[in-house]
Parts: sequence; C-alpha cells; structure tokens
Amino acid sequence: MEGPLAREIAALLTGAFAPTRLEVINDSARHSGHMGDDGSGESHFTVVIESAAFAGQSRLQRQRMVNRALGDIPGNRVHALAIRAFATGEDGARS
Repeated sequence: MEGPLAREIAALLTGAFAPTRLEVINDSARHSGHMGDDGSGESHFTVVIESAAFAGQSRLQRQRMVNRALGDIPGNRVHALAIRAFATGEDGARS
C-alpha cells in the first residue's frame, strides 16, 4: 500500500503535469538502515512520469520541473528521489 507521502507526490505531479503515465515507486525498503533512512518507510522514491509538458526540454530541465512541482519534498522530506521524465510518446517512455 502506498503511504501518505507517495500519494502527495502523485497528487502534486498530476496537478502540475497532467501525465499520461505516472509511477511513484517507494524504494525505501531497499535502503533500510542506510544513510537517509528516517524509519518512516518513505525516504527513497523513484518517479517515472510521461507528460506533454516535457516536450522540447532537456533531461536536466525536466528534473528541475519535477523538483519545483514537489516543493519541499525533495531533499527535505525525502532523502533520495530518482526521476525518469519523458515527453508523451518519446522513446524510452515505456521501458
């Protein structure tokens, strides 16, 4: 079951990008006991997002867009966030 932070991430990204694909994957269990594990079970995430909003944007620009949409979550409320952002229909979006 996804926790409250995962649901918040999904809601923020849905509101900002109207994605055609969105996966918020909780990787925290793989990092249990490691640096950054705060015991909450929601410290490490991977986001896979596909949206028309990313068309024409570089990988870095896309990551910055996602981070801005998430506000204080990256680096404050989440220790690690991996972002895979694709434009709608882009190669790699379904891999």
